[in-house]
Amino acid sequence: MSKPRIYISTPHLDGNEGEFLALTLDSNWIAPVGVNITNFERELSKYLSQGKEVTALNCGTAAVHLALLLAGVEAGDEVICQSFTFCASANPILYVNATPVFVDSEKQTWNMCPELLKSAVEDRIARGKKPKAIIAVHSYGMPYKVDEVHAFAKAHQIPVIEDSAEALGSTYKGRKCGTYGDFGILSFNGNKIITTSGGGALVCPDQSTKQKTVFLATQARDQAPHYQHSQLGYNYRMSNISAGIGRGQMQVLDKHVELRRRMNSFYKDLFKEIDGINVLEEPSADFHSNHWLSAILVEPSLTGGITREDLRVALEKDNIESRPLWKPMHLQPLYKDYPYYGHGVCDSLFDKGLCLPSGSNLTDTDRERIANAILTVFKDA
Repeated sequence: MSKPRIYISTPHLDGNEGEFLALTLDSNWIAPVGVNITNFERELSKYLSQGKEVTALNCGTAAVHLALLLAGVEAGDEVICQSFTFCASANPILYVNATPVFVDSEKQTWNMCPELLKSAVEDRIARGKKPKAIIAVHSYGMPYKVDEVHAFAKAHQIPVIEDSAEALGSTYKGRKCGTYGDFGILSFNGNKIITTSGGGALVCPDQSTKQKTVFLATQARDQAPHYQHSQLGYNYRMSNISAGIGRGQMQVLDKHVELRRRMNSFYKDLFKEIDGINVLEEPSADFHSNHWLSAILVEPSLTGGITREDLRVALEKDNIESRPLWKPMHLQPLYKDYPYYGHGVCDSLFDKGLCLPSGSNLTDTDRERIANAILTVFKDA
């Protein structure tokens, strides 16, 4: 009989999700409006603080799209985007018929390199095309170098879209990720820290911007007794049902963050005596990652020739999921012809990196299986 599969990250429902779903059903509000949406947004705003307003949407990708529109990005504009990320960070740039300009990572956080950001922006300006926005990403929950990125963006008056889809619960210098940018992006996909099954949110600077976001996300319907539309809108609002799940998940968010961080500590302890394996961890006390996913780099020259693929295959043989790190956007067939500024850091991350099971609902039995599968590779080498 095969062993049960251990996944990288699965939904973990252990709050009062059922109560809030029952409230939705009892009230008959199963449309994209209702008390759960209103309160879920309030709870997120309170959690993030900094006076931010939150608009609940049907996915994080929709949040990136609306952020670009609200930042004034139009067809023909250029947008700087971190190359080391999931495609949802970059695809909305094409939705608005703008041009993505990709920037490499730095080695400490694996996120956008401030020096290469500077080179990219200055070069685009020299070419007569000042970027209209910057999309910086907290990959795997690790905060990017906020001070450097935002200081440069402010000096050049370029809005920052802070992609915190993987970083709810992470902080930089004690302040929640998602609150530093002109706009913040959240995701509640099934594999995230908390989930609404699907879903996302746009973190807005004020109530006025939130109202504009809701307007665009509800088909841009004008104030009239009939259906009238003067501009293009989108069907992007979160459902009241999904928001009910989210309210239950908010009650266990901090617990889930702590459990993910414990998984990271588990891997650091597991690999501490093994040469050539580096676990992604915070570069200083300023950074506090939720460790949404724990990830490692495997250096074959120090492991006796063992590669990340050797580890992945060994885990898969024991029915344990692992996955290579993000394939950078500039290496994707869709984006290979767009501008890229880099020195090969994220190429190397993709070649040598592996994401390991990181869920907040993993058990001691799961951890024992993971450890045995990994250690067997090195014992047999």
